Amino acid sequence: MGRILAIDYGRKRVGLAVTDPLKIIANGLTTVHSKDIFLFLADYISKEDVETIVVGYPVNLKNEGSQSLQFINPFINKLIEKYPEIKIDTYDERFTSKMAKMAMIEGGMKKKNRQNKALTDKISAVIILQSYLEFKNI
Repeated sequence: MGRILAIDYGRKRVGLAVTDPLKIIANGLTTVHSKDIFLFLADYISKEDVETIVVGYPVNLKNEGSQSLQFINPFINKLIEKYPEIKIDTYDERFTSKMAKMAMIEGGMKKKNRQNKALTDKISAVIILQSYLEFKNI
């Protein structure tokens, strides 16, 4: 039984989250620099059974793609090319950064820690993954 890996792709950093093998819980995995994402994925996928990769897909309130799609679509295409055996899916990432900031505030995190953008990206990936699991009713 494979895991689901979620990716919050950004031009500088990539937040990653993963499910447990039973696909019940979404956990923050790490944040890596964008240039290192495929090295990280090759290593991770060689060690863990990943059955689906979910990429956060930025759309605006009118359900139109945002400007960052010019970077995300080529990333998705490369994922499909490198991992044809893994299902690649997208999921609306609208408001995930704001939700991550709110989660940090509600969790009592100090302001200095809330300014850590890598942590925000990782939490955003968790939100994307948890929302995906609920949507797919997994």
